[in-house]
Amino acid sequence: MIQLDFGFGALEAEFWRILFAMTRIGAAMLAAPLFGAGSVPPQLRVILAGAIAVMVCAWTPLAAPPALFSAMGLLMVAGEILVGLSLGFVLQLSFAAPIIAAEVIGGAMGMSMATSVDPNSGTASPALGQYFTVVLTVIFLALGGHLQWIGLLIESYSVFPPGQTWLGAEKLAEIAGFATTMFLTAVAIALPVTLVLLVVQVVTGVLSRSAPALNLFALGLPAGVIAGIAALIVSAPLLTDQLTDLSTNALGEVRSVLVR
Repeated sequence: MIQLDFGFGALEAEFWRILFAMTRIGAAMLAAPLFGAGSVPPQLRVILAGAIAVMVCAWTPLAAPPALFSAMGLLMVAGEILVGLSLGFVLQLSFAAPIIAAEVIGGAMGMSMATSVDPNSGTASPALGQYFTVVLTVIFLALGGHLQWIGLLIESYSVFPPGQTWLGAEKLAEIAGFATTMFLTAVAIALPVTLVLLVVQVVTGVLSRSAPALNLFALGLPAGVIAGIAALIVSAPLLTDQLTDLSTNALGEVRSVLVR
């Protein structure tokens, strides 16, 4: 048995218990789109994980492995990390749908060059993707999705207690299958705007064939941008409904991971 002992008795045992609980919570927050954003200081993430771990230890009969640094203890820690990453990754898949839709819309509008740095991932993303992400984040927070996700994270300790946290092949395949929903949602978000842009491009092509003297690029690009912006404004209520359903479905997918 390999166990660190600093001679503080029950206080030390409670410390290792809270630290063990923070493993799953910290992994879930690291993979989640809101809590794991690059703009969130790591210190704040650790404080939140510690606060939730204290509540988990108070509400559930969670116990740290007797030999945390033994082979069995490290396997249990790896299982905790697996469950935490799965709960956060499922939510991350849902938040990626608007980014994919923005790529499609931006390419059709001719705004692929309009990119900015995504504060969540630190990588370049289309400007429309930032707009969709902000709208989705506001809706998700307004619906209390972050609180429901934390509630599901705490509930996971009852469904997957320490020592029984290894997800089977069927559960991992189900998590990977959520990517299908992500692509379908992205298509549903981009479809109204892309249909309008398709009509504009067809009309622009007809005009260029009937009047070859017209400059296709000087006519098509402004027309595509104006039509795309107009379509986004008109479809804003539909976008709100779609992102609301996306937030609800995201929590439903996280909940389905907890079903045995």
